[in-house]
Amino acid sequence: MNASQLCRLDEVPDGGARVVQQDSVGPSIVVVRRGDRAWAYVNRCPHFSVSLDFVPGSVSCYRSQVLMCAHHSALFRFDDGRCIDGPCKGAALDALPVEVDGNACVVRAGTSA
Repeated sequence: MNASQLCRLDEVPDGGARVVQQDSVGPSIVVVRRGDRAWAYVNRCPHFSVSLDFVPGSVSCYRSQVLMCAHHSALFRFDDGRCIDGPCKGAALDALPVEVDGNACVVRAGTSA
């Protein structure tokens, strides 16, 4: 099973998000962090399949609990990507399995969360 490093944990603000581009052709990935835990999601809102960031690389997060789609104000929980408010309530972001290994956020290729 292949693994690739997304970013260092300390590059993701505690209670915030960082957008990472793994390759030039695929969608970017949003890494969210709370303390020493991290989650990763494909940067695509399930409402209209648009990226969560309006300004590239900037995703709004609130109370270290949810991130917001800049286009539709849908709110997604950090811990499972489930939409708790907005036009796609009940839908979820596409999760990627991420592990924190030392200070590295590592995603395992070919698996799902």
